[in-house]
Amino acid sequence: MFVPASFTTALLLTILCTFCWGSFANTFKLTKNYRFELYYWDYGLGIFLVSLAYAFTLGSMGGGLFSFLPNLRQADSIFLFYAALGGFIFNIANVLLVAGIEMVGLAVAFPLSIGIALVEGTALSYLIHPQGSARLLAAGVLMALVAVVFIGMAYATRGTASAVSSRKGTLVCLVSGLLMGVFAPLITKATQGSHPDASLLVPVGALSPYTAAVLMTFGAFFCCFVFNPILMRKPLAGAPVSISGYFSAPAGYHALGLLGGAVWGTGTVFNFVAARFVGLPVSYAIGQASPMIATLWGVLAWHEFRGARRKSWLYLAAMFISYMLALALIALAYRAG
Repeated sequence: MFVPASFTTALLLTILCTFCWGSFANTFKLTKNYRFELYYWDYGLGIFLVSLAYAFTLGSMGGGLFSFLPNLRQADSIFLFYAALGGFIFNIANVLLVAGIEMVGLAVAFPLSIGIALVEGTALSYLIHPQGSARLLAAGVLMALVAVVFIGMAYATRGTASAVSSRKGTLVCLVSGLLMGVFAPLITKATQGSHPDASLLVPVGALSPYTAAVLMTFGAFFCCFVFNPILMRKPLAGAPVSISGYFSAPAGYHALGLLGGAVWGTGTVFNFVAARFVGLPVSYAIGQASPMIATLWGVLAWHEFRGARRKSWLYLAAMFISYMLALALIALAYRAG
């Protein structure tokens, strides 16, 4: 099983995770007049398939008890359940995030939703498995929360979209963030087990990062069959949509959904793997700086703030500075722990 052997490698993996988590939604933005409820079927399959690919390659290197299949067989069932439940809850949150992107734009939905998830998920994960300096980690999370406030202010002064759409889209993003913050503590519990032991690569009965990723993405994919049909019948925006629209969609749209899932799933595997070295609270917190990447895409590629007032741009700049400080403080938290 491949795991990073140094802090530098682990930090690089978390930064790559940040890029992946902040970039996957571009695949949805590339579709034209395609409902996110339909896009999400391929996305859900994509995250599960890519996690399996990593599990049978990097997660099985060298064989032994810690490789994917032996770890899957010896893991306690309760920890398998925690990981799958984390994926199930995450999927609901992520569907709402994609809905929020459609309602208020990439540059707004990501910082609002992920910022809330960052604060909640990091705090709960640290309570379960303290690792790193609590003060520096709290300072980093606080700066991320400040960044969320700035993006909200940037949106409020942007001068576009109806008030009703703004309120509903903001509410959807808030609920998404609260739910998304729950999956990290569940994964922390699944990978640390009942008796965490820093001397062991994988604690007895616990899940390896690759096994955790497979179970989590399986839970997310399974959730598609429960939650997605509900949204198709009672959508948050627009008219109800039929599954026939999925089968009549161009092949390229299905490829984009699978690609989006593969990008997000890659970031997730990298995040879990890095956590074996720095701890999930730290790796999760760095990975959740993804709104910085998403906002860059939204501003530069999709021109979501075209024609915005000067105040909006100043708030966006303040948001980037806040997230950069958050990233630096969270990285230092590990060093000082």
